[in-house]
Amino acid sequence: MNTATLTRHTSPDFFSRVATGVVAFFEAVGEGHRIARRYETLSRLSDAALAKRGLTRQDIARVAISGR
Repeated sequence: MNTATLTRHTSPDFFSRVATGVVAFFEAVGEGHRIARRYETLSRLSDAALAKRGLTRQDIARVAISGR
C-alpha cells in the first residue's frame, strides 16, 4: 500500500462517514426498540381501552410505527 492509498482511506472525511454510519445504526436500533415497546404496550390493552383512544387492533402496528 502506498502513501496515497493510506492517506485516502484514513482521511478525516472517511472517519466522518464511518462515524455518521455508526450513529445512524444506533439511532435506528433505538427507534426499533421504541416501536417494539409501543406495539407491546398497545397490544396489551383491551379492545375497550383501545376504543377509548380511538383505535382498533388493526391500528396497533401503524400507530406503533408512527408514534401517534
